[in-house]
Amino acid sequence: MNEPNIDNIKNPKLTQQKALQLNLDDGIYGTVVEIGAGQEVARQFFSAGAAAGTIAKTMSAYDMKISDEVYGKAGRYVSRERAEQMLQHEYDLLMQRLQQQREVQSRYFAYAATVTARSYSQKNECHGWIGVRRQFEVGGEPSEIILHVRMLDETNSEQSDALGILGINLIHSAYHANNDPKAIIDALQDGMGQSDRIEIDLIHFSGPDFAGVENRLLNLHLIHSWACRAVMFDADGKSIVPASALRKKDTVVIRGSFKPPTKVHMDMKQTAVNHFLQEQGVEEDKVLVVAEITMNELSGQGDDADTDFLARVDLLNELGFSVLISDYLRFFRLRSWIRRYTPNRIGIVLSVLDFDYLFAEKYYQGLEGGILEAFGKLFSDNTNVYVYPSICDGKLVTLDNVDVSDDLRYLLKYLINKKAMVSADIVDVKNLEISAREIIKLIPQGAGDWQKQVPAKTAKSIIKNKLFGYAD
Repeated sequence: MNEPNIDNIKNPKLTQQKALQLNLDDGIYGTVVEIGAGQEVARQFFSAGAAAGTIAKTMSAYDMKISDEVYGKAGRYVSRERAEQMLQHEYDLLMQRLQQQREVQSRYFAYAATVTARSYSQKNECHGWIGVRRQFEVGGEPSEIILHVRMLDETNSEQSDALGILGINLIHSAYHANNDPKAIIDALQDGMGQSDRIEIDLIHFSGPDFAGVENRLLNLHLIHSWACRAVMFDADGKSIVPASALRKKDTVVIRGSFKPPTKVHMDMKQTAVNHFLQEQGVEEDKVLVVAEITMNELSGQGDDADTDFLARVDLLNELGFSVLISDYLRFFRLRSWIRRYTPNRIGIVLSVLDFDYLFAEKYYQGLEGGILEAFGKLFSDNTNVYVYPSICDGKLVTLDNVDVSDDLRYLLKYLINKKAMVSADIVDVKNLEISAREIIKLIPQGAGDWQKQVPAKTAKSIIKNKLFGYAD
């Protein structure tokens, strides 16, 4: 049979084409090690043909003792720690054995995956860590890409297939995307056939080829590229896996623009936590408070939008918040996403000024049961919504006197009577008229009364770092 002509493979999209293009490039050579779902990436290389040009070794160390012997002990076997141990060990071993001994000048790589796929005996959480450590130039220092995935297919064989496609996409884009992290992310789900097979909720780029990249922005790009619907950052600003952050936590979510965070946001946090701790089963040491920003609040593109996003995350971190960026405009979708990761109680706190987002029926078009279906999903179990008062046109507006349409008034009364919706206590009445939308207009004018309307830390950081257009 004639050898395939690499010149005929341009802009490869399908997995086999990508695997074949890598196989026919004798300057790319490496190791593939996979634990947890089979030899799915290696299989793609071998089935494409000419794999001897790419694969130095494949391996699966399924037995824990064998895995520990090869890579050293790890706290958890399906973890970032284990994946990084695998990448480091296999890459170093490859270089030790082949760097000066291979006839062809090569750019070496190690690919590693440690996953837990659908089990024969139980429906366990299906997730894993995968990564590639590779040279981009012959003799160059390696750079690394590592990511966390959730497998959404129903069967082990389907999950293995999706992991094989993802692995080929990762290795291929690591060499063919010109070190452009966004292009690498955009290529990761090529050839899946549908977008809901693999969810990538964390990615990290490191090494000389990615020096200076802002990984928080790249995690935000996961949402832009539809690799996932939400990403999280801990109180130190580091990207975190939502499942790990939310596991067995009683979670309070405060939705807002936080441009900038204000004293009223801090009041909302305080009163919501006070109410939340009175709910049955809530333990103080298990409470996680998360500031959530929806993607529609992060409109815009380019450097200005990126700077704006990073500023909000930094300011919220200074105030002790973990940060969630989500693509869930509707509250019941947000609640369902959190429920994936924790069976514990969920509290959502919002300003009464944002009541329209909750009670406007137009947001529920397309749902068979309309707003009733949405509210049934939002308040289905262990979930409360805390509504913080505000001053509107000189009038105090609370949950008890907020205006809703006549046909929804009794639904609101029902939710209040069931204590599913709770009127949050006012912390400081002087802060009720504070508006982030007004403050953001004043910041470019320099120092002023707006400083009294935000936490002292926030004002200091805005001035020091000249955020949101601040000018002396």
